[in-house]
Amino acid sequence: MTYEELRDIISDSVNEANKGNYAATKESLLMVLAELEKIHPFAEVTEEIEYFNIYISLQFRANHLLARAEGRLGNNQQALDYATTSLMIAKEYLPDEVEGALNTMGIVCNYMNLYDKALEFYSQILDSLDNIKHDQLSAGTAVNIGLIYADIGSYTTALNYYEAALAVLEEIGDSEFRANVLGNIASIYSSLGSHEKALEYAYKALALKQQNENTDISTTLATIAKIYATTGEYTTALEFYQKALANAKVLGKKGDIAICLGSMGPIYQSNGLHAKAIEHLSEALMMFLELGNKHGVAVSKGYLGHTYSTINFEGYNAVKAEEYLLEAIDMCTEMGDKPNMSEVHSYLAELYKNEHRWQEALEHYQQHITIKDEVHSEEAKQQATLMEQRRQTAEREKEIALAKATAAAKLSATTNLLHKVLPESISTRMIEGEENIADFFPNVSILFADIAGFTPISADMPAYVVVRFLNHIFREFDRIMQKHGCEKIKTIGDGYMAIAGAPIECTDHAERITAAAFEMQETIQLPEEFGEYLPDGASFGIRIGLHTGSVVAGVIGDERFVWDVYSDAVNTAARMESHGEADKIHVTHDFVRLLQNRFAATKNTAHGIQFVKRGEMEIKGKGMMKTYYLQQAN
Repeated sequence: MTYEELRDIISDSVNEANKGNYAATKESLLMVLAELEKIHPFAEVTEEIEYFNIYISLQFRANHLLARAEGRLGNNQQALDYATTSLMIAKEYLPDEVEGALNTMGIVCNYMNLYDKALEFYSQILDSLDNIKHDQLSAGTAVNIGLIYADIGSYTTALNYYEAALAVLEEIGDSEFRANVLGNIASIYSSLGSHEKALEYAYKALALKQQNENTDISTTLATIAKIYATTGEYTTALEFYQKALANAKVLGKKGDIAICLGSMGPIYQSNGLHAKAIEHLSEALMMFLELGNKHGVAVSKGYLGHTYSTINFEGYNAVKAEEYLLEAIDMCTEMGDKPNMSEVHSYLAELYKNEHRWQEALEHYQQHITIKDEVHSEEAKQQATLMEQRRQTAEREKEIALAKATAAAKLSATTNLLHKVLPESISTRMIEGEENIADFFPNVSILFADIAGFTPISADMPAYVVVRFLNHIFREFDRIMQKHGCEKIKTIGDGYMAIAGAPIECTDHAERITAAAFEMQETIQLPEEFGEYLPDGASFGIRIGLHTGSVVAGVIGDERFVWDVYSDAVNTAARMESHGEADKIHVTHDFVRLLQNRFAATKNTAHGIQFVKRGEMEIKGKGMMKTYYLQQAN
C-alpha cells in the first residue's frame, strides 16, 4: 500500500471511531501498522527524510488512535502500550504532537483509575501551554481533569474545571464543545440528586447543539432521557431516548444507537412491555457484538435473560432466559464486573425458583448475596482509596499551583525587568522566544542631548551626589520621552539618546521628537539641593541635536543586552548635539525640511516654531552642512 492509501485508512478509522465502531477502528489501524512495517521497517528509515517524516507521522497517528480505541474496548494495558509508543514518537520526532500524546496518556490512565498519573500528564500539558494559550486543547485538558474529579466524587472541584473550560470555549467561540461540557455538568448534578439543575444544564447543552444543522445531539438527548429515567418519569425518558435514537441513526453513530436501544429495553420491561423490551435489547445486543463492546453485550444479555424469565410475560422462555443469563455471568466473570454479575445471579435465582429448581435457585441466590457483599466491601475499600486519592490529588494540586505561582512570579519578574531595559514591543518579542531581533526603519527622528558644562559642575561633587544629579536629570528626560511617544535608547555619561518612529513606526516622529526637545529645555531645572556643590559662575543648560533618516535597530548581547540603533543618521544627530550650544536645539537641513513638510501636510499653521538659520558650517566627519536652530516664536 502507498502512504496515501494508509492515510485514507486512518481517516476512515477516525470516522468509524466517531460512530462508536471501535472494533473496526482497531482492525484498520492494526493493518496500517502492519503495512508500515512492510514499507519501511522503523529501524531502517534513516536516509529518505521526506518519506521518513511521512512514516513517522503515520506511525504516531496509528498508535495514538489505537490507544483511544483499545481504551474504549476495555483493553487498558494495550491502550497504555500504544499511548506510550505515541508519546515516545512525539517527543523524539513530532514536538507539535506532544500535548496531544500527553492528553491520550491522561485519558488511558483515567480508564485504568490511575488518577494521580492522569493528573500528572494533564498538568504537563497546562505547563507547556504556560497557562496563557486559550484553545480547544487547554479547554479539553480542563474537562479531562474535571472528569477525574467527578470519578473520585470531588464534584465541586470537577465543576470548577468545567467552568474554566466553558470560559475558554466561550472565548474561542466553540459552541459544540461547550455543549458537551454543559452535558458533563448536567451529569454531575444528576449524581448529586439535583435533577432540576441537571435538566437545566442538559437543556442548555441541547439548545447550543441545535443551533447548527446536522449536529450530533444524540448524546445530549440521551443524557436528558437518563435524568428523567432516574426520577421515574419513564414516558418522558422514552420520548427523549427515541429522539436520541433517531438522531444517532441519521448520523450513523452505531455506538449511540446501541446505547439508546439498550437503555430503552429495561424501561419497557419495567412498564410491562416485555415484547418491546426484547425487541430493543436484541437489536442492541447485535450492535454491541458488532462493535466489540463487551460490557454492552453482557448487560444486554442479562436484561434479555431477565425479560424472558418474567413469569407473567406471555413469551416466557426458561431455556432462552437461562442461556442468556449464563452467558452474561461468564462475560462478567471474564471482565471482573461484579456489580452486574451479582444482579444476573439474582435473575438466575428467580428463574430457577419459577422452574422449581430449588437447589440451583438457592446456589445462585447465595452467590448473588456473596458477590453483593464483596461489592459492598470493595466499594468501602474503594471509598477509602478514593479518599486517599482525593488527598493525593489535593496535594498534587497544591504542588501544581505552587509550581505555577513560582513560574508566574519568575516570568513576571523577568517581564518587568525586560520592560525596564527594553522597549515593550521588543521585550514582548523576546519573551515569546524570538531570537536575533534586528529591524530596518526607513525614516525616524533621532535626539542627542547632554548637560552643557557638566565637567566643571561635577568636579567638586561627591560621587553619590553626581549619581543623584544625573538620576534627577535623566528621570525627567525619561518622563518626557514617554509623554510624547518617543523611545529612550541609552545614556552615556552625561549624554542622553532617544528616538521617535521606532520600534513602533509612526508618521509624526519629527513632531514628537521636537515637542520632547522643547520640553526638555523648558522644564529641566536644577534642584536647590545641588546648588551648594556648584562652583561660582558655573552655568547649567541642555544642549540638544536632532536629525532624521534611516536606522538599523536590534538587540545586542546575550546576557547584558540592550536595544540600540545604528546608521550614519545616528552619527549626524550626535554631531548636531556636539556642535550645538547650551539651551538650543541644533538641527540639520533634512530635519527642518521634514518638519516643514509635515506641518504643510497636516495643515498645522499654529505650530509656533521658528527655524533660525545658522548657515553652513564644518561638521566633524561630515564636511560643510547647512544647519538651523529651532526655537519657539514669541
